[in-house]
Amino acid sequence: MSSVLVSVGMTSLALGATSGWPVSLLASTPGAASRLHIAEPRRLLQVHIDWIVMGVVLVAVGVAAPVLTGWVQVLLLIGAVANPLLFLPLAFGGSRLQQTWPFRAAAACSFAALSVALVAVAWAAW
Repeated sequence: MSSVLVSVGMTSLALGATSGWPVSLLASTPGAASRLHIAEPRRLLQVHIDWIVMGVVLVAVGVAAPVLTGWVQVLLLIGAVANPLLFLPLAFGGSRLQQTWPFRAAAACSFAALSVALVAVAWAAW
């Protein structure tokens, strides 16, 4: 299943690379964000960076720890996919969404999944 980690990681890197285009467009085109109903354009930059970071994490873990138990891999995938995606609703709905219980629950689950998985990966490496 580590090949799945590497494949999803490479997909995340590709999304990170291509998401730089809209980030650049928004930065260079005055008024584009409001025309596209983007409340917080900086959140798209966060998506862009997080896709790259999570892609690197998945590829590194997939290569460095090719034999991991299934639950660790599943938690790692959930966290690495959900974390960047959590910035998208904030880009369009604004930071006020961060205060809603569904967003907070989703963020807590995503961060917990990634944290538990990475601690388990580190433990397995010893």
